[in-house]
Formats: sequence, structure tokens, C-alpha cells
Amino acid sequence: MPSPTKRIAVLTSGGDCAGLNAVIRSVVLKAATLNWEVVGIMDGAHGLISRPPQTMALSPQNVDTVMMRQGGTILGTTNKGDPFAWPMPDGSIKDLSQDMVDGFRTLKCDALIGVGGDGSLNILQHLAKQGNFPLIGIPKTIDNDVCLTETSVGFDTAVMVATEALDRLQPTAASHDRIMVLEVMGRDAGHIALHAGIAGGADVILIPEIPYDIQKVADHIKMIRHKGRNFALVVVSEAVRTQEGTKMMNELYGGQKRLGGIGHVIGAQIADLCQAETRVTVLGHVQRGGQPSAQDRLIAAAFGVHAVELIKAGKLNRMVAWSNRMVIDVPLEDAVKNNQQVEKHGSLIKTARGLGICLGDSVTSPS
Repeated sequence: MPSPTKRIAVLTSGGDCAGLNAVIRSVVLKAATLNWEVVGIMDGAHGLISRPPQTMALSPQNVDTVMMRQGGTILGTTNKGDPFAWPMPDGSIKDLSQDMVDGFRTLKCDALIGVGGDGSLNILQHLAKQGNFPLIGIPKTIDNDVCLTETSVGFDTAVMVATEALDRLQPTAASHDRIMVLEVMGRDAGHIALHAGIAGGADVILIPEIPYDIQKVADHIKMIRHKGRNFALVVVSEAVRTQEGTKMMNELYGGQKRLGGIGHVIGAQIADLCQAETRVTVLGHVQRGGQPSAQDRLIAAAFGVHAVELIKAGKLNRMVAWSNRMVIDVPLEDAVKNNQQVEKHGSLIKTARGLGICLGDSVTSPS
């Protein structure tokens, strides 16, 4: 029996990452097989504030394979402004959540598919509850810190970029007898640093989940040099604190504060303790942009199709997820309760220790 015609909306929210366009494409193509209409909301939920709401009609004709290969998102996105505490031009704070809910209602959509990280999905969940409209969440984050899913859209590409950076830093490090420090993204979790560090042959990996002793890091590098190797590679997650417990923050235009700078702190300490030439590379936003990896395209396609199927089945207020090599769905409310950090005794930590990689603590091998 044919599925009743529906009109659904999709938006991308939070920081951009590779694979967002592939998600949008899969949602549109799956919806087209059901003869459903898809509306794209511009600039995340912020597009719902305007009157009329800022939208884009989506059809198979404007989500071709060229668009699928592109980084970023054709719908735009934002990681600024909490709708429940919106900063106004005069410096005051205003709750604009009902404006967004009312904006969504004017679209006359049967459900919303929101693509975001833990923070964005949490905000969308509250908006959906307030407006009593059905929501399906799709996890995307280069940090891979969304709970109840093994991976998120964008993570694989970010790891690939960070690994390639190590591949490029190693020859110049060896050519100049240098210690190379690479600072990678990871707001609350060290997944990128850990994955790329292992894949890229790092000697030291520092992540926020494991407190480090800079002297132990220096001793490990000294041991490497004593054994005859003239270079070392150090990967640092941006969320790593100084030994005094301070997170390194940069204040940007408009008063925004973002993590960054711990790599330079670590690099200076290593140079001093090891009396060695040290260079620091902050990888930054190149981890977000560019063409998505094959893995991210596959995950994006699977997530988008399953999200539409959930709406068709009437199984709402869920988040699609990846587990045991297949797509599943979990309660959205449970997925956004906490973030997913690196397990201190997990398989990859044991792998790193087994390879002799220093994690900044006193443990050097699996127990």
C-alpha cells in the first residue's frame, strides 16, 4: 500500500563537517521514493526565526552526486546562539524558542530531521518537545563524542586529514632533527588525537581523558633520541589542559571563545626539557572541510535513509546510530544526556600502549 504523502524538513546544525551534503542527499532520495516533499531549513534552526522562515526546496534534481562529494552543507549551519538564551544587539538575553517553534509550524511539515552534534541535538530535542513536533536526529561531529553510536558523520574524514598531516610532518621532522607537535580538534574528547596518532605513527598522544606529566613526555622523547632516532611526533587534542588545569582558549570576534593553543604550550615545554628544536602545527578547520571520505559517505547515506524510514514507520523522537556494522536507532533523549569520551581502558588505549606510545602518564603497556 503506498505511503501517505508527507512533507518533511531537514536542517544541519552546529559546526560543519564532511558528509553533511551526503546526508541531505540520502534524505531527499529516500523521500522521493515515497513521493514525499522535502524542505531544507537554512542555517540550522536559526532559519526558523525569519518570517517567512528561510528554506530551500529539495528534490533529486538539486542533490546530485557532485553535491554529495562537496564539503560543508548547502543548507548552511551555525554553532552560535542558544534559542533559549539568545543574545540581542543591546546585550540583553531573550528566549526565542517559541519563535522557532512557530516558524516550524508555518512550514506545515509532518516531521523534522535534524543533523547535529550532542549540543545541537539537545537543543532541537527541547524545541521539538516545546512545539510537540516529531524529530529524528542524525549524529554528525568530527569529535565523535555523541553517545550510543560507534561513529558519527564527519569523524572518519577528520581522522584521515589528521593522519595525513602526520604523514607530511614526519619527513620534514626527520630531515631537520625536529620534534613535531600536532594540535588537533576535539572539544571534550580525544578521539581524533587517539585514532590519528595510532594511524600516523605518533610517539606521544595527549588527550583530555588522561592527565599527563610533561616530564614523562620529555623522558619518552629523550629515550627515542637516545636510541638513535632523530625525530619525534606528538599529537595533542585541543581540549588537553595545562598541568595547572587550565584550558587554553582564544576569544574571537563577537566575544566567542574557542579552544586552541595547548599545542604551543606543550611544544615550548618539550623544547625546553629536551633541548631540541620543536615545531607546532595547529590543524584547525581543515579537519572540517574538504571532500568526505568513503566511510563518511556510506554512514551519511545509511543514516539519511534510515531517518526517513523511521518517520514512515511512525517511530519518532529517535536518533539513528551505528552499531555492530549496521544502522540502529536509539532514544534521542538518551543519546544527548552525556557525551562519549575515550574509554581509559578501551581497546585503542591498550593498542597505543602496546605500541609503546606515550600517553603522558606512567603506564607504558597494557596490563
